[in-house]
Amino acid sequence: MRVLHFYKTYYPDSLGGIEQVIRQLCVGTGRLGVTNQVLSLSRQKDLAPYVFEGTEVHRVPLDFEIASNACSLAAIGQLARMAREADVVHYHFPWPFMDLAHFMARVNKPSLVTYHSDIVRQKHLLRLYQPLKHRFLNSVNTIVATSPNYMASSAVLDRYRDKTRVITYGLDRDTYPEPAPELLDQWRARVGAKFFLFVGVLRYYKGLHILLDAVEHLDYPVVIVGAGPIEQELKAHAARLGLSHVHFVGALDDADKVALLKLCYAVAFPSHLRSEAFGISLLEGAMFGKPMISSEIGTGTTYINIDNETGLVVPPSDPQALAEAMRRLWDNPALAADMGRRAAQRYRELFTSEQMAASYTALYRELVARHAGQTLATAKA
Repeated sequence: MRVLHFYKTYYPDSLGGIEQVIRQLCVGTGRLGVTNQVLSLSRQKDLAPYVFEGTEVHRVPLDFEIASNACSLAAIGQLARMAREADVVHYHFPWPFMDLAHFMARVNKPSLVTYHSDIVRQKHLLRLYQPLKHRFLNSVNTIVATSPNYMASSAVLDRYRDKTRVITYGLDRDTYPEPAPELLDQWRARVGAKFFLFVGVLRYYKGLHILLDAVEHLDYPVVIVGAGPIEQELKAHAARLGLSHVHFVGALDDADKVALLKLCYAVAFPSHLRSEAFGISLLEGAMFGKPMISSEIGTGTTYINIDNETGLVVPPSDPQALAEAMRRLWDNPALAADMGRRAAQRYRELFTSEQMAASYTALYRELVARHAGQTLATAKA
């Protein structure tokens, strides 16, 4: 079975959460006999196809962006060609250009879309986009929500309940490198033996300004891993508050990231807007058995992190509540350790790559069988 994934970015151009999900999907379903291809956009000059972890990746030039909506004229023709050879086309929402490309390429294969997030920020442009969005969501065979929490809280998904099902994200621990002891020693010497960790792209909805405000009157070390559009703004904010105990370490490779995940005392994940639909780095914290602090925003973050079980959940945009949660974990090592163990257990029960891959593979087969049945019925008619 051949599956084509279409999304605006992929490795090595971007290392975000959706890219990680597509990667885990391709690796996991590949083990179950699915042949995966990825089509994405890129600013790079060398756009030759390459194979990454068994997945064939094709890139086309990114021509321009409108309100963060990446567009490529070449993508339309390439999508049409690759879709003809695929058994299933798997889209990843939100990406308005993708909706347009789907119709312009005249894709007529079984299709599904993983609904990663509502569109939250571009409210004026969203009104213009609404007709295209709903035409696209009506046209695909199945919509996949990534958590029951998001399914219950999304007004858009509520409109498509009859064709939507929940398949949560999953991670494969074996795809993460094991850091060398000397690398662990280097980080321990640099940031200390006990610290809170944030990992992610530094974007507006990650709530890092709230985290900085929360630790203004606390001396707990905080390590912030990642780069992004508001990096300089956050560093300036930390400087104004005199936060010498907050370490911005930039974007790191997987070995360094894993080293910090293994060393950290707890994961702080202060995302405060629904643009944070799930939280892959929060799930990574659970996978490594760390207690977590997150905000209740009606999304998958609270499906990963259960209040007073795997960690603590606080109101969004509340630095004082976040500070109190950090203080509670910091002052209670036994509680933190118990929550970390339960987080790892919940990961094993609900969020492994094997479970996600099995669910998607079954869905792919269902879509192909349904399409074949419809084609046969049409031919007989």
